[in-house]
Amino acid sequence: MDQNSSFSAGKADNSSADSDALSGVTVIICASCRDETGSDAHPRAGELLAQDTRNAASGEDICVRTVECLGNCKRRLSAAILRDGCWSYVFGDLTTASGADLVAGAKLFATSTDGLIPWRGRPDSLKRGLVARIPPLDMLKD
Repeated sequence: MDQNSSFSAGKADNSSADSDALSGVTVIICASCRDETGSDAHPRAGELLAQDTRNAASGEDICVRTVECLGNCKRRLSAAILRDGCWSYVFGDLTTASGADLVAGAKLFATSTDGLIPWRGRPDSLKRGLVARIPPLDMLKD
């Protein structure tokens, strides 16, 4: 369930190529994720990660959204990075302070020429925390 928390995280100059590329990347964060203790405290750890990501994306043209659940509860704090027509990535084992890593991953993804987030330069949390890489639907069509 989408919490309709779509945030254009900044006011970047849309005339630049980098900004155009970044505008095609969306970071989705599970707002209902709990912290490592399983605490039911509010705001939930997922909401705190979402806010940290919005703060890290300030000044960038990256869309940051929250959803109710990404279904990755055993790996706790979860997020996904999406780009139209490219592979999508799901990450787990994040912390409430992983926002800068998600933004760094989004930037790498935005400038990728092959539609993949490059391994080199990817933050360690996005290497260790990779849960799934999902192909674009166009790739699966006959």
